[in-house]
This record gives sequence, C-alpha cells and structure tokens, in this order.
Amino acid sequence: MPFTQFTNLDFDQIKAQIKDYLRANSNFTDFDFEGSNFSVLIDTLAYNTYINAFNANLVVNESFLDGATVRENVVSLARNIGYVPRSKTSAKAQVWFDVPTDTTSGILTLEAGLTCTGLTENSSYRFSIPQDLTVAVKNGVARFGSADLPKEIFQGSLLSRQFLVNTSRDQRFILDNPNIDTSTIRCYVKGINDSGLGREFKLIDNILNLSKTSEVFLIQEVQDERYELLFGDGYFGKKLENNEVITVRYLVTDGESGNGPSRFDFQGTFVDDKGVPVTPTGSITVNTVQKAQNGGEIENVASIKYFAPRLYSAQYRAVTARDYEAIISDIYPNTESVAVVGGEELSPPKFGTVQISIKPQNGTFVSDFDKQNILSKLKQYSIAGINQKIVDLKVLYVELDSTIYYDTSKVSNPDDLKTNVVDALTSYSKNVDINRFGGRFKYSKILQLIDRVDDSITSNITKVIIRRDLKALINQFAQYELCFGNRFNVKPNGYNIKSTRFKVSGESKEVYLVDVPNKDLKTGVLSLVKNDEKGDKIVVAKETGLVDYEKGEITLNTINITSTSRPNDIIEIQAYPDSNDVVGLKDLYLTLSVSDTKINMIKDVIASGEDISGVTFTRDFYTSSYSNGDLERK
Repeated sequence: MPFTQFTNLDFDQIKAQIKDYLRANSNFTDFDFEGSNFSVLIDTLAYNTYINAFNANLVVNESFLDGATVRENVVSLARNIGYVPRSKTSAKAQVWFDVPTDTTSGILTLEAGLTCTGLTENSSYRFSIPQDLTVAVKNGVARFGSADLPKEIFQGSLLSRQFLVNTSRDQRFILDNPNIDTSTIRCYVKGINDSGLGREFKLIDNILNLSKTSEVFLIQEVQDERYELLFGDGYFGKKLENNEVITVRYLVTDGESGNGPSRFDFQGTFVDDKGVPVTPTGSITVNTVQKAQNGGEIENVASIKYFAPRLYSAQYRAVTARDYEAIISDIYPNTESVAVVGGEELSPPKFGTVQISIKPQNGTFVSDFDKQNILSKLKQYSIAGINQKIVDLKVLYVELDSTIYYDTSKVSNPDDLKTNVVDALTSYSKNVDINRFGGRFKYSKILQLIDRVDDSITSNITKVIIRRDLKALINQFAQYELCFGNRFNVKPNGYNIKSTRFKVSGESKEVYLVDVPNKDLKTGVLSLVKNDEKGDKIVVAKETGLVDYEKGEITLNTINITSTSRPNDIIEIQAYPDSNDVVGLKDLYLTLSVSDTKINMIKDVIASGEDISGVTFTRDFYTSSYSNGDLERK
C-alpha cells in the first residue's frame, strides 16, 4: 500500500498503516516490529502523525462558520459577512420621582451615571442613566417622569474612555471592558474649535446612505468579548483628524442577573443650569412603574452561527419570514424567538399585512414602547405597501399526567425518585426544540427520558394535555377565540374541553366550560355548567360557544366575565391532542409546563415479585392510558 494513501486519524490505525507500509519493503517482510526497538520509532512517527492530523482537523474546522467552536473564530467569520453579535443588554426599570429643591435656577439636571440602587431579597444592583436628564423646577419641586410617562434607568455602571487621535499610525479604538451594553455607547469627538465633549457621533449598523461628512461610527466585537470602534474613511463617513479627542461613554452591566429589582433607593447627583451641584432639601422616594426586566446575556456561539448567515442573506431587506426573523433579532436584542405569518395565511386573509409575534428572552410580552420602536426600525427594511403588526405572544402549554411504575427492591425512597424525574423534565423543558415558535414536542423522547432516569423505573404511562390561557376582560361583554393549532381528541360523550372556574354576570356561583360533540365529531357546542350544593351538575347556558375539533379552535360567544378563580384574570382551558406529538403552529409559542405536570409514583408489584399472578396489579395498581372523566380542570 502506498504511504500516500493515509486516511486514518486514530493512533493505532496510523501505527498499523506504518507497519503495513514497511512490510511492503522486502527487507522487512518477516520483521518483528513489536519485539524490537524499531517499535519506538514507529510509535514516534505515529504520535507525530496523529498530532499533526488532529491539529490540521481543528484548523480546518475553525476556518468555517459551521465547524468553528472557539468564540473568537466564530465572531471573526461572522464579521466577514457583516454580522455583529448581540452584546449583553442591561435590565431596564421604569420609575419616577419628585425632587424637593430650593435652587433659584429654573431647571435641575440629573447627571449621567449612578441614579439608583435596585434591591432584591439577596443582593443589590447599580442602576444608571447614560445621559443627563434635565427638567423644569415648579414650586420648589423638580419632577422626573410620571406614572404615565416614567423615566427609564439601566442596570449597570457608567464608564468613560478617552482616545487621542494620531493619524500617523494605524490606531485602534478598543474599549477595555467586557460586559458592555452596546446600545448605551455614546461617542463624542472634540476638535480644536469644539467645546465641551464635542460633536456626538451616531452608532450605525451598515454603510448605506452615508456621505463623506456623516458623523457616524460602527462597532465590532474583538478578543475577550470587548468592542472596537470603527470610524469613517472620508468616503463612507467623516474621517477623524489628527489630535481630535474621542470620548466614549458606556454601561457595563450584569445582564440577565440584573432582572427583578422593583424597589429602588435614590443615589444620583444634581446640578443647576450653571453646573453647580444642588442638594435636595428633602428625601427622594423612587416610585416604580415597571420592575427591572429584559436584561440579557451576550449572544452565544450557537446563536451567532444561526443568525449571521440569515442576516447576510436578508441583505437589509425584509421580504421572507427568515428575513424578518434575522432583522428583528438584530434590532431588538432581547429576542428569544420570532414568528412571522403572512396576511394571506390568516383566517380571514389580510393581504398586505405581516403579523409578527415575539418572545422576549426574559419575559412573556413586549412592551408597547418596544413594539413601536421595532416597527419604526422595520420600516427602513420593509417593502413599500406592506404593513407590519406585532401581536402579543400566544403560548401553547404542554402538560403531562404521568404515572410512573418503580421496582421497590431497587429504590428506598420514591420521593427522591420523583424529584429526579422532575429534574430531568425541567432540563428537557429548556430544549430549543420546544421553547420556540414552530417547535415540536416529541412524545417518544419523553417516554424514554422518564424510563432512563433510574434503573428502578420499570415503565410509565404518560398522558399529554395542551392548554391555552384566556385573558378575560373583566366586567365587559366580549367574544373570545383560542387557537391550539393541534387537532383535538374527541370522545362522543364529551369530556374533551375543560376549564378552570370563573363567574359570569347574572350568576352567583362559579361556572366552567364543558363540550358536547356533534354527530359528525368534527365540531361541538360549549356549555356553561355549575355545581350545586350536592355536587350535581347544572347547565347554566347551553350554547356558550363552539369548538372545532379538527382545527383545534375554541370560540366563545358574547359573554360578561366578572371574575376568575385563577389570578390575573386568567381562565385555563385544556384539551387532549389527537396526536401526542404537539406542534407550535404559526404564531403559537410551544413550551413544556413542568410546574403544572402531575407525576404519580406507583409500585410495580409484578417487577418486585410481590404479585406473581398479576391479580393484585390489575386490581390495586391499574392506570388508564386515556383521559379522566372529570368535567372541569383541576
């Protein structure tokens, strides 16, 4: 065999190939390689070849975006196609406060930097503002924000860095700190004739529509999750001049850890219109409108590899659903998942409209302010004549009702075994296949997951339930529609649709929804039912709504709901899917709700040897594989 036909990467196989090559030479035909010192040379050659092959394989893998694993290499490859990974994002809180003051100045300025300390049960966080805030003083009080128009504060510390431009050398402007929230970067360039910090340059993400006088800059991630500022060259953007002073202000944040504080202690400083420090004449109470939320971590390698080519393929225009997904993730860094549905796919169709649903990384809903901001930024990418509409998140919950059989001879404490099962399900619930739009819950994987938690588990009977939460408009006549996106399993005698209790106008007792299928088993009628003092079922309203079992849709006729048994005006409505593999259709965000999952541990008396004939098992430990006969959700 010619030695040039070297293909193996395993040490033993390389060693065998070297021996085969030597045996092809007549001088070594019957040579004992293992019993001679020659084996040391062969081992050395094999080790050297193995190490070189391993390094070459790593180098080649790190040269392509799909195969790279080192963050610096992934970022560098993404940079080649114009992609800048998302930075850490500061948690933001909305507050307002009054400042009593005896200043004779007509205005009061809250200086940029530390503003408040956010308090949680176990720790505290610094909250700052990236720019000065100035308000008028009226009757000895300066009001910063209000309940309707609060001020936004950012979790993190405000830092500053200065550079002196030297055009005689190849100069780089790198911010030394990691954990920067790039959305808070403010850059000022001071020339010889400028006062203060100078002219503010704007951060941009592309070079479209730039002139040679545009005062802009770009950023790119470099080593150790730091950022470098890039300025114009005189053709695309204004070129820096020698001896100009660059001042950069930015926030260094804790990211996701900063979410949660709702109580704040004021720590800021004030100056008047002449820059003279002002001391408030009384204490300052910070009123919280919205607790700190939407803080996020820096974009991980997997996300960069996914979104970089998609944003590049979008070419800064929103046409396809993939374009919207990539662009929205870029302009709204707090995005976890995006669903985009064309108007022609809606029922009824709405041509010329694109319906967008966004799942934030740390939360459930996108604020109205963020919605308007996203829509405003999308206009520069979208086609003329196409209207975008952002709708609130629709969550499709998957719940499990699992009966787990275990061998008592192999486990001493079934509660510990149950805890291990819950931990395994919790870990699986964070899987990217589930927590996204268009996700798919795979039933067979859950069965295997439970069985493999411990050797003592002999089997499990697991039923799948799908649930949507209906947000009731209290004391208002309204109609409701819930789409589950999955076909319902139908029993001719009902018991398919269940809800938690709620109250309606004209009825003192709590009611709940039940369904009665039509003869075709494709559609059915929803009724309102209550329980009397004896526990008997009484129909309050026979035709309250409709259910389409094939489409997986529920509609409620005009109804006035006055209260709900669940908090936050929520009515939980559940159904059993026709297929145990559940899909998050279109704008439905699929998630596995472990907290609402029921786990029942039962002894397997057959496996443990307690029951030889199976009589005791079928009599005392029998479990049905089908849904229960309760009319209401409990």
